[in-house]
Amino acid sequence: MLSVKLPELLSPAGNFEKMRFALLYGADAVYLSGRRFGMRAAADNFSDEELASACEYAHALGKRVYVTVNVMPHSGELEELRDYLSVLGGIKPDAVIVADMGVLSLCRKLLPESVDLHISTQGATVNYESCRVWHELGAKRVVLARELRLEEIAEIRAKTPSTLELEAFIHGAMCVSFSGRCLLSEYYTGRDANRGKCAQPCRWIYNFAEEKRKDSPLTGEVHPEGTYIFGSKDMSLIEHIPELCKCGLDSLKIEGRMKSAYYAAVVTNCYRMALDSYAADGEKYRFDERLLCELDSVSHREYCTGYYFDHPMNNPNLASVPGYMGEKSFLATVEEYDSESSFALCLQRNKLVSGAQAELISPGTVGRSFILSDMRDENMEPIESAPHAKQKFYVKLPFAAKKGDIIRA
Repeated sequence: MLSVKLPELLSPAGNFEKMRFALLYGADAVYLSGRRFGMRAAADNFSDEELASACEYAHALGKRVYVTVNVMPHSGELEELRDYLSVLGGIKPDAVIVADMGVLSLCRKLLPESVDLHISTQGATVNYESCRVWHELGAKRVVLARELRLEEIAEIRAKTPSTLELEAFIHGAMCVSFSGRCLLSEYYTGRDANRGKCAQPCRWIYNFAEEKRKDSPLTGEVHPEGTYIFGSKDMSLIEHIPELCKCGLDSLKIEGRMKSAYYAAVVTNCYRMALDSYAADGEKYRFDERLLCELDSVSHREYCTGYYFDHPMNNPNLASVPGYMGEKSFLATVEEYDSESSFALCLQRNKLVSGAQAELISPGTVGRSFILSDMRDENMEPIESAPHAKQKFYVKLPFAAKKGDIIRA
């Protein structure tokens, strides 16, 4: 049996669909943003009405919702912020995530006590004294800076009150700037990354020229390794579940509100399976190598373990290749399944062709391979393909399925 508390699994929800997939595939809680004052303004995000519906939906499942209000607002935005916090006070999410001390103060004044206050990773918290101060100011949880090593997290846990919860990112994109505090986007585009409008210039291609050789620019890489000066690798701690549980974290956070619904489902599913397996097996736990293949199936950059085991000075985790590694094609979702006929009614996401190799993903399982061999239209007439967006069709499956299961290439 497991001798340590199993942490919460916290997943990203860039819109309502992504939230549903994250919760279906095992998230204990989701974090999301309204249309204002969140650090991912480019995501779909939630209207005020959708925020209320999201909380109702999650709470009906016994799950939690945390709303990000983690921008660094300027003085001219504070009146609008007060109005927005009043709206959130009526909606009553489980927590609000903030990074600015003034925003924290306004939250204490304007939100009901039932809404917990979490300190964002933008707060750049790297020591136990800062954690103690945030707690004394009313924070229930601190999302620790990504730059901490595992032993530093354990020390913070040992030297902070047990009533303070600790959270850390364990999967997804990292920022080359310390805890995401970057001015590069505003410099190039006028879009302030610290107010939710990052243009991600760290992912752009850069060239350099020596003063007297301006017609011979150099690309921003160091040969032969191919290290790019701004772009970070993606973090993946899937092989280190025991260490994450033992260091005292209360919540394990997956990055990716701007990623796809498929990403939200697959990554959440992997960490859910790993955590549940560790909870069941304890010290006999053995990592399932198939989860690495699952994580390779989503859009990502090269994986690394962040700074949990290396200091940034020794290993800056810079990407060695540009761009993202491709995501397996999200073909369809199962809407209904008839166990007698083995036919599933599906909703098309990308074109499917009879005879093609596919995989079925269900909550708690890795992909299971099969051939798309018996496809029918809504009238159960045979078809060779499902080429139309959101087309409904039937396909015979070799496995039992449920609503929300995913068919991928």
